[in-house]
Amino acid sequence: MVGGAGGLTDDVTRILGAVFTDVIAPAIRTHQAVAVDGGTDAGVMRLLGRSRAAGFPFPLVGVAAVGTVTFPGHVGANPDAAPLDRHHSHFVLAPGDTWGDEAPYLAAVVSHLAAGRPSVTVLANGGEIALTDAEHSLAQGRPVLILAGTGRAADTLATAAADPARCRDERLAAIAASPLVRVVDVTDRTAVAAELDDLLSG
Repeated sequence: MVGGAGGLTDDVTRILGAVFTDVIAPAIRTHQAVAVDGGTDAGVMRLLGRSRAAGFPFPLVGVAAVGTVTFPGHVGANPDAAPLDRHHSHFVLAPGDTWGDEAPYLAAVVSHLAAGRPSVTVLANGGEIALTDAEHSLAQGRPVLILAGTGRAADTLATAAADPARCRDERLAAIAASPLVRVVDVTDRTAVAAELDDLLSG
């Protein structure tokens, strides 16, 4: 799971919270999957942590650059360091003091845990770091499911995916044109569930 930490509107937070609890978390449990995200108590990571806590727990691994997070006995070097989310089951602390330093490690952890089994990156909202996360996932052959209607990077990519040839941003066009990218409207829970089931079933 990648995407917004601080850029979620109240409406998107409400919609995503329900989708995480009613669709995404059940899909993780059904497929006996391991969830991986950025691990902090913010944005989509907080929502995923809360959805895990709301039902039967599943492994939830937070991957964060050590300098960008705080936890008992540790104060991150970054002045904007954020606390780790208490609902995660595991953490992997990567080198770095800047937001985004964790991106290659997050993708590598997912590939290591998947060990050849199906995996998917779900992208909601987000900014430049979410785009980097998408690029790392695609480079490792992992599908990226974009939740359109969640704002920012997700919506920009969804628009680009509708017609990559007309997108003037080369980076966005390259991501959107990948055959591994799928777009689904976040309000269509049936479609979100179907895409997750298809991707996690291989």
